[in-house]
Amino acid sequence: MSFENFNLHPSIVAGVRALGYTTPTPIQVQSIPPIMQGRDIIGLAQTGTGKTAAFVLPVLQHLLQLPRGRIGAAIISPTRELAEQTCEAIDELGKKTGLRSIAVYGGVGMDQQIRRLRSGVEIVVACPGRLLDHLWKGTINLSNLEVLVIDEADRMFDMGFLPDIKNILKCLIKPRQTLLFSATMPNDIRRLVQDTLHNPVTVQIGRSAPAATVSHALYPVKQHLKTALLIELLHRHETESVLVFTRTKHRAEKVAQQLKKARFRATSLHGNLTQGRRQAALDDFRTGSVKILVATDIAARGIDVLSISHVINYDMPESTDAYTHRIGRTGRVDKKGDALTFVTSADSALVQDIEHILKATIERRTLKGFDYAVAAPVKLYA
Repeated sequence: MSFENFNLHPSIVAGVRALGYTTPTPIQVQSIPPIMQGRDIIGLAQTGTGKTAAFVLPVLQHLLQLPRGRIGAAIISPTRELAEQTCEAIDELGKKTGLRSIAVYGGVGMDQQIRRLRSGVEIVVACPGRLLDHLWKGTINLSNLEVLVIDEADRMFDMGFLPDIKNILKCLIKPRQTLLFSATMPNDIRRLVQDTLHNPVTVQIGRSAPAATVSHALYPVKQHLKTALLIELLHRHETESVLVFTRTKHRAEKVAQQLKKARFRATSLHGNLTQGRRQAALDDFRTGSVKILVATDIAARGIDVLSISHVINYDMPESTDAYTHRIGRTGRVDKKGDALTFVTSADSALVQDIEHILKATIERRTLKGFDYAVAAPVKLYA
């Protein structure tokens, strides 16, 4: 099957060809036709399956039939990074359509966003809090909204955005087509689906587990030796781009600084950074000028870099779903990837849960020549 089978407008097909897309992914094959028929949809798929294009292409197709200069589609995203990434996909796929989009999120002033909105856009990609700010100020008009997309719904709810989502839905009076995409389907999302979507089509790609192209390994290590082990692993492994996950913002910053001292091209991505620094870190990672990105889970949401060869869990995630989301950054589009996880004795229960999801025992590894017996530094108190 090819993209020509979808009967997309020639200006959209031109964007598809310019990006080098030839064969649609399974989520695109199953989602695009019902979306183009106007059906509500629940798309269950992991990161890296092509879901962004699965909703962007039919949204562009629909908006080409509507008057310009008013908002016909809104896409709600959990993070600034994902909002920017989705906006970039819209701009690239819709380059020949003349349709305009804007990414709207907090952490930056509203004035520039308001000016862009007043100049006329057809698609708004927004984080929930800032979208509500604009709605309450009257600087975004959704009275002509035709399509609402709720993207990464499970992560949105993990971040506490459910009340904001409900408040946004209360502002939408006109009937509309609603598309919800999520990697998992917890109870909160099921209730939202029942309250919001009308007779939806469910499209599920794979199961809630990492891609088969990813190999997994555990490195048992004491907490105080993790950074030394990380540095030694990076010296010994041939890597492309490496994504390192930590539990806290402070640790992400500290680990990145220690990697820089060890002469690695590294940077950090976490919630304490300004939007400018966050964007610079992402741009440097995408272009390859930085090879190692140390990030927290929330900050890393929306990273779309195909050349990530290794995901290293410096700290174990909080759940099996979080593990799946992290590992989804590598082994994408049938490329091979490695997931390396540092584990302490406190992580044994979660390790068992992850092995249950994988239906396999994860290999335990030790690094030959690494001194695991080094004692923890003594803390001195005044």
